Amino acid sequence: MALVLKRVSWKYFLPGCVKAKKPHPSSSVPRVQDDSNQMSMRRLSLSDVSNTGSQISLNDLSSSLVGSNLHIFTHKELEVMTNSFSKSEFLGEGGFGQVYKGFIDDNLRPGLKAQPVAVKVLDLNGSQGHREWLAEVIFLGQLKHPHLVNLIGYCCEDDHRLLVYEYMPLGNLEDKLFKNYAATLPWLTRIKIALGAAQCLAFLHEEEKPVIYRDLKASNILLDTDYSSKLSDFGLATDGPQGDVSHITTCVMGTEGYAAPEYIKTGHLTAMCDVYSFGVVLLELLTGRKSIDKNRPRREQDLVEWARPLLKEFRRLEQIIDPRLEGQYSTEGVKKAALLAYQCLSHHPRSRPTMSTVVKTLQPLLELNDIRMGSFVCTVSNDGNLTYVHNNARNYEQKDEKREEIGCHRLRKGRRQRRRIRPSRSRDVYSDTVLYKALGTSLYSPRN
Repeated sequence: MALVLKRVSWKYFLPGCVKAKKPHPSSSVPRVQDDSNQMSMRRLSLSDVSNTGSQISLNDLSSSLVGSNLHIFTHKELEVMTNSFSKSEFLGEGGFGQVYKGFIDDNLRPGLKAQPVAVKVLDLNGSQGHREWLAEVIFLGQLKHPHLVNLIGYCCEDDHRLLVYEYMPLGNLEDKLFKNYAATLPWLTRIKIALGAAQCLAFLHEEEKPVIYRDLKASNILLDTDYSSKLSDFGLATDGPQGDVSHITTCVMGTEGYAAPEYIKTGHLTAMCDVYSFGVVLLELLTGRKSIDKNRPRREQDLVEWARPLLKEFRRLEQIIDPRLEGQYSTEGVKKAALLAYQCLSHHPRSRPTMSTVVKTLQPLLELNDIRMGSFVCTVSNDGNLTYVHNNARNYEQKDEKREEIGCHRLRKGRRQRRRIRPSRSRDVYSDTVLYKALGTSLYSPRN
């Protein structure tokens, strides 16, 4: 549920986009200013462009952004990329609008490599508008970080507002954490995802002109092929306070369950609001539960209210840790992550750690080796490359028990046979050698 209380027409910010013309081959790549000039320029802020007296038009927006190499696409080009926004290319939908998978081929633009992309289409009747589209172009067109999704270009033609991003093959954290029932995210993968998001937030907060993200949630954390996390969806991002200014006052915008309590009450926005939202995401990673879940018992529907009091009581942590992990996590790591979440979720903003402190706390957790290893299945491709490692013993045991209930005589010979892990029917190869090379000596002790 979005907490958007006010919407301003995009016409307030900028004059309408002129109809884009087919780019001439010699000018197909947008102008980029000389690097030496860029270094002397300050980063363009949203207020610089949204001000009614601004001299910057959308035609020269790309070349006005410091360090930007954004491409300006025509709507026709985006139709070609997405097969006319085919249903078969549909990826999902959010407050901004629908998202489609597309593909850029070698012949589209000189200097633009062939690659899959995600094309986000602004819904003119949705909860967001031109201001949010513009915020994404302004921030993602200039800010670059390994854990920040890459904006390739945009389209502003007539009433069309579209954004073209790098394609993230594993989707978002929300789907992987709450909707992927085939295999749960391992403990270290969860810490890796949290660390990447924390590093990006620290980068934003420590910019010369600080940026407050304002909409951190599981669905806005995208995952690359190696589960490297990247923040996306900067429609609600805004420039933070500078100098002696302690906060900025804005309309309350964000997502229920993630927004800081002081921001909801007063509209006062600081970097500590992002820290609170990060604490909610970290708690979701620890528990495997959504921030707001109306399907749970009444006292457990609000995750923070239910779980935060238990985070400091280490003896009771097992009551809230995601049971799908089946105990395969670092006990010391869980204690430290739980204490960090507790601090981030403090009702007093000044008691919360900075994102730089969060990063320093999370980094050592990846090195802890006190993780209990249970039964597992390793899937290896025919060429010997390790493709996925996950604990699947419980799934096999549950299948065996179900077969026993329907009268499978072979599985009635005793408890030991019921718990036996049966091999997959696929052609995948199971190799201890590849496992050992991939996971190291902590997997098991080599036999003499």
